[in-house]
Amino acid sequence: MTAVPGTDRPAPAVDPADLPRLQRRTSRVLIASQMLGGLGVPISIALAPVLAAQVSGTESLSGFASTAAVIGTAAVSLPLAALMTARGRRVGLVLAYGIGAIGAGVVVLAAAIKSFPLLMLGMAAFGAASSANLQSRFAAADLATPDRRARAVAVVVWASTLGAVLGPNLSAPAGRSFAGTSIPETAGPFVWAGAVFILTGTLIGVFLRPDPLLTARALAAPEEQTREGRSLRSGFAAVKASPRARLALVTVAVSHTAMVSIMVMTPVDLGHHGAGLELVGLVISGHIAGMFAFSPVMGWLADRVGRLSVIGLAAGLLSLAALLAGTAGPDHAQSALGLFLLGLGWSAGMVSGSALLTDSVPQAARAAVQGLSDLTMNTCAGVGGAAAGLVMSHAGYGWLNVIGASLLLPMAALALFTARRHPAAVAAASR
Repeated sequence: MTAVPGTDRPAPAVDPADLPRLQRRTSRVLIASQMLGGLGVPISIALAPVLAAQVSGTESLSGFASTAAVIGTAAVSLPLAALMTARGRRVGLVLAYGIGAIGAGVVVLAAAIKSFPLLMLGMAAFGAASSANLQSRFAAADLATPDRRARAVAVVVWASTLGAVLGPNLSAPAGRSFAGTSIPETAGPFVWAGAVFILTGTLIGVFLRPDPLLTARALAAPEEQTREGRSLRSGFAAVKASPRARLALVTVAVSHTAMVSIMVMTPVDLGHHGAGLELVGLVISGHIAGMFAFSPVMGWLADRVGRLSVIGLAAGLLSLAALLAGTAGPDHAQSALGLFLLGLGWSAGMVSGSALLTDSVPQAARAAVQGLSDLTMNTCAGVGGAAAGLVMSHAGYGWLNVIGASLLLPMAALALFTARRHPAAVAAASR
């Protein structure tokens, strides 16, 4: 092996003709890791508000557990990107899952000794596993050819379906498995989540070889292999210099924020109109199916008809979802359809935006830009989710959907600006 130019890391000895086989192997490993890692977060996060209420002694602090996890996910995004830039995907993902496992252990300890500050610290560390799940979609794109890049991202997003659907339903059995022990039942799922994260990190550490990011870097053009081009500062500069990258960043952030803001308050609105827990569960399950199950379709569309076209589709689906959900009232079927379309619009925005972001910046800056994307996305969604409760209590669910739809205006405006002022970018985004 020779050294990767600009680093002291060895470059994987890969024949370019072997890239299709290596990409398939990488995808299989990432799909398996997403199925596991995607199970670990939902299995415990569903009971996090209940656990926070029990530990703090008041329901008014119950929402802080999920907020701490979101903050942790956002906070680790840039450090994780910096580590991946320097050492590759494998090291970064293994470390993130390891931090998530430690966080799960801290949560269990906090529940046992009833320490709310320690619980918040544990939940923040737990969020690192979510960051690893998100970064895996970019690892899938490292070795993909541009005409199949969106599909590579989409397949990894699709692999999250299993965990997203099964996780909440496994929370209660996971808690009961510790009945009669010193571990509170509401903390039991975190024990299982920690074990899942350790297993996921081990899977990646053993099988994600050669590292896809280091391999792609070694095969890149010589002008893209300088160490200077890989800093976080270079990542910011790459986004600033590329209209397509700015559009991609806005698409991912806005799609995620609009989805989270509307989704988190939908169970409350359904309850106001007489829906029981079973119906709420069905509506949310349909929403999750829209988010993940159809992502391969969105990837195929983004590769075949272009990233910008699917970004437009995302804006349309999210707007229609807000209209249906916001005007549903007691019509639970309309609410369910609105939430399904909300998930579908999120999928279109996430897949097309992630692929466009990877397309739009030099190879050396990609890891840094991708970390910036996840930081922006999670920070905006955290603010949106927190603000949604205030809007709901003061103005109602209908106005919440109006505000959620209005967030799409900057995304649509930037897409039109890119299409009109940068026709070359449109052509590139359509390849």
